[in-house]
Amino acid sequence: MNAEIISVGTEIVLGSTLNTNTYYLSKRLWEIGINVLYHTTVGDNPKLLEDVVNIGLERSDLLIFTGGLGPTADDMTKEVISKALGLKLELNKNMEDSLKDYFNQTNRLMSSNNIKQAYLPEGAKILTNEIGTAPGIYIEWKEKKLILLPGPPKEMELMFNKYVIPMIQQDYTIKIKTINTIGIGESTLETLLMDIIKDQDNPSLATYAKEGQVDIKIIAKGYEEEKVNILLEDIVKKVENRISKYIYSCDDETIEEIVFNKLKNKNMKIAFCESCTGGLVSSKFTQIPGASEVFERGIITYSNKAKIEEVGVSKKTLERYGAVSEQVAIEMARGLLNKTGVDITLSTTGIAGPSGGSSSKPVGLVFIGIATKEDSYAIKSIFAGDRKSIQNRAALKAFDELRKIL
Repeated sequence: MNAEIISVGTEIVLGSTLNTNTYYLSKRLWEIGINVLYHTTVGDNPKLLEDVVNIGLERSDLLIFTGGLGPTADDMTKEVISKALGLKLELNKNMEDSLKDYFNQTNRLMSSNNIKQAYLPEGAKILTNEIGTAPGIYIEWKEKKLILLPGPPKEMELMFNKYVIPMIQQDYTIKIKTINTIGIGESTLETLLMDIIKDQDNPSLATYAKEGQVDIKIIAKGYEEEKVNILLEDIVKKVENRISKYIYSCDDETIEEIVFNKLKNKNMKIAFCESCTGGLVSSKFTQIPGASEVFERGIITYSNKAKIEEVGVSKKTLERYGAVSEQVAIEMARGLLNKTGVDITLSTTGIAGPSGGSSSKPVGLVFIGIATKEDSYAIKSIFAGDRKSIQNRAALKAFDELRKIL
């Protein structure tokens, strides 16, 4: 079954509202074996919406609409679809009573325009909205299925999972595996895997670049779940054998979660001393539940004075090599190790830009220092992008270096 998701709302077209519904529905439909071929977004315009409905009916078996089911004049999804399909709208007495009960239970006065939500296209089925007023609607029309869902994400997700999935779920199985990589660009990664990509139809393999990382998505399909799992496992093993040193997860974990788990398993404590990343490394790490089990402290030593006072960086080292240098990164990490007595420390110092760079120390230059009780060293990197991108890439690189040493 081929599906199309149609989001209705001028606020989405204008970018005033983030369209999380399409993201959620796409993922869930793939999980139950339905191909999503199109995403369409249209404003609150009856002519444009009718055009979208007619196009969708030509090219898709299943149309899922979100939004435009409310009581106001610009909520027109149901009305436009009914017109396009040649179906009359009929007052559903049960729905009318449910609306009245809903407002009575919440001690609110029901406006006269709410009654429009009780009108349904002839032959349609009601999808109960347990936490809102707008009912969902299920229509079968000339071997096509049309599903109308409310726009608020909580209402939409509950209705979809409880009522829609049982109506549309198929025996056909689609399995998706994501392999997360770091430290390699998308073009290089694709080159290393090109023969696998070309040889494979099922499972299919594609790369997706993110800032500082590349994900590999592998999709396997079939009617027997066991065979689909075998297909998926075989291709995952091929990829792992080819690029193992760049893979940090096959379970969609973040790089910082990987580091956390390795520290926890080794019963180790860590601390961070940040300059150019301004606490971003610590912030990412402390978003992990249970981070306190391994995280001792994070210090932002942004100025030279702070580097000297907080972690004992030598004034002579700063004068000779500059704050952005391998020597200072190492002294920052080693100084924090001596101060805290933890098992491992990490420091960052660099030039995030947009100003402050030179020919010898360009914008994007970052040194990451790592110190343990046995050794201390620094890694030099030069990152491209704006200030925010450079800081984020530096934080990801810091976690990757920790992953390697752990």
